Parts: sequence; C-alpha cells; structure tokens
Amino acid sequence: MSDSIVDRLTEDLKDAMRNKDKVRRRTLRSLRSALKNKEIDQREEGAETALSEQEQLAVLRKQVNQRKDAIEQYEDAGREDLVEREQAELDVLDEYMPDALSDDELEEILQAIIDDVGAESMADMGAVMGRAMDRLKGRVDGGRVQETVQILLQS
Repeated sequence: MSDSIVDRLTEDLKDAMRNKDKVRRRTLRSLRSALKNKEIDQREEGAETALSEQEQLAVLRKQVNQRKDAIEQYEDAGREDLVEREQAELDVLDEYMPDALSDDELEEILQAIIDDVGAESMADMGAVMGRAMDRLKGRVDGGRVQETVQILLQS
C-alpha cells in the first residue's frame, strides 16, 4: 500500500484506538483489510508496486457501496439497529472520499474524452466509457458517468 489514503488511515486508526471509538476503529480496520487484500491480489497477479491512489479510491468506493447496499437491505427488512450501524460506518468512510465532481466538471472531462476518441453516436459509447472509467475510477459513480455520456452523445 502506498501514500495518501493509507497514511491517513493509519493515523486515524491510532487515534480511534486511543479514543476508544469502536465504530471508527471497526470501520477503519475493515478498510485497511480491504486495501491489504487488494494489494495481495495484485501481488499474486505479478504486480510489484503498491496500490495507486486510483486503486485505493476504487477499494474505498467499493466499501462505501457495500455499506449503502447493506443499509437498503436492512431497511427493507425493518432492521433499524443494523441500518444505524451501517450508516455510522458509511459516515466514517465518507470522510475519505474525495470531493465529488460537479456536473460541470464531469461534463468537461467526458466531453474531452469524447473529442479525443472521436465519438459521434451511441455506437461509440463503449470506447468512451472505457476511457472515462479508467480516468475517473474511484472518483465518480459509474452510473453517473454512463448517464452523462449518454446525454452528451445524444446531443
């Protein structure tokens, strides 16, 4: 694992242990474990380097999405106690998420990718999405990217 998220995570985990903050400690340990597992998976695939910031963000986004899915399922099941637990963990993870791109910023980035690829219609969506997700991985929800690409290609 490398810089940024991992460095901050280590310090915040120490603080959570000192402050006996169980929710924060549990959540940060879970995130650290997910990051280490991703790094181990990559090493097994032959990669020698630590996780890039983009890869760290992708792991973080996956953890956030897992909490959101769990909240939805627990709400459907009427388990308010578990909803609260997952929401508390989600709040901790949200602190690590980068500021979301505004709609204008996202459109600007996607328009540049569309121009670069030379996309002119919905038939070119796959090429645009591939580049967009590589560039924006972990920073923007894929559904939001897809929706914006569709709008830009149809206009």
